[in-house]
Amino acid sequence: MIRAGIVGGTGYTGVELLRLLASHTEVEVVAITSRAESGRRVDELYPNLRGVYDLAFEEPDVRLLAGCDVVFFATPHNVAMHMVPELLAAGTRVIDLSADYRIRDAELWSRWYGEPHASPEWLPRAVYGLPELHREDIRSARLLACPGCYPTAIQLGWLPLLAGGLVDTGTLIASAASGASGAGRQAKIDNLLSEVSGSFKAYGVSGHRHLPEIEQGLAAVAGGQVAVTFVPHLLPMVRGIHATLFARLRAPAEGLQALYEEYYADEPFVDVLPPGVFPQTRTVKGANRCQLSVVVPQNRDTVVVMSVIDNLVKGASGQAVQCMNIMFGLAETRGLEQVGLLP
Repeated sequence: MIRAGIVGGTGYTGVELLRLLASHTEVEVVAITSRAESGRRVDELYPNLRGVYDLAFEEPDVRLLAGCDVVFFATPHNVAMHMVPELLAAGTRVIDLSADYRIRDAELWSRWYGEPHASPEWLPRAVYGLPELHREDIRSARLLACPGCYPTAIQLGWLPLLAGGLVDTGTLIASAASGASGAGRQAKIDNLLSEVSGSFKAYGVSGHRHLPEIEQGLAAVAGGQVAVTFVPHLLPMVRGIHATLFARLRAPAEGLQALYEEYYADEPFVDVLPPGVFPQTRTVKGANRCQLSVVVPQNRDTVVVMSVIDNLVKGASGQAVQCMNIMFGLAETRGLEQVGLLP
């Protein structure tokens, strides 16, 4: 039995980890931490977990967490980077759902996050946890950087095209929209129901923190520099990401549907939809699944890819569990068999 700890268990990704791990037959959650809720029972804060967990939140302590086989960090950025080196020294494996180890360049990370990195020596050693790209490296990872939600949807959408060298990598455009849970559980005026409901808006247009992560991942596949124009939007709903991706074809291309189907044929959590069928966020709600479709409108020179995920599952906690399964030699789908919730 894998002994797991969760740091930052009061946020949406933390409770989603608890939900998913509750049905995982090979994992026991033995510690969950929160400074603000220390001493409070988990099922008091989240009544959906009544009868599932007999745990209370504890103060984050390396000595407590070092007794775990794996520790998940479901925290904002700048938390994990202070604790991770001690946990790794104790032999505990770490899966970080925050942005602390996603960007390999410490200077670039500091530029986007506004502070020096506390453990830059671990940046080049962290494995980026997108299984569809780094499955073999994940198996032996000690520190895993779980991808962001937008980067997951966007990279999965473009990978076959970039791997095949089929598009102009200097003019990539991603227009993506997320439900309000993507902003986390902390109170913000912009996320109030009266502010969000019935409205649709762009944000972070001049530069979003997920951009360098997206470009870093795509450049590794393309074999050279890429340039992405990324515009995120806020949807008036709780869960889900819909990314519409545009790329200029280098030459007339046929068989893109077959290209995508073949590229993802062996991937358990990527579903390429039939021609003419376009993905909807509601069909992946609660599931660790990405659904994709690809089309060339009017048979011109621009290919459009649509990619949808649940931002809290394949975009965060589900992907973290998928990576944990790979790290510990379990079936990759263990604990992630849930299908999307409809309606």
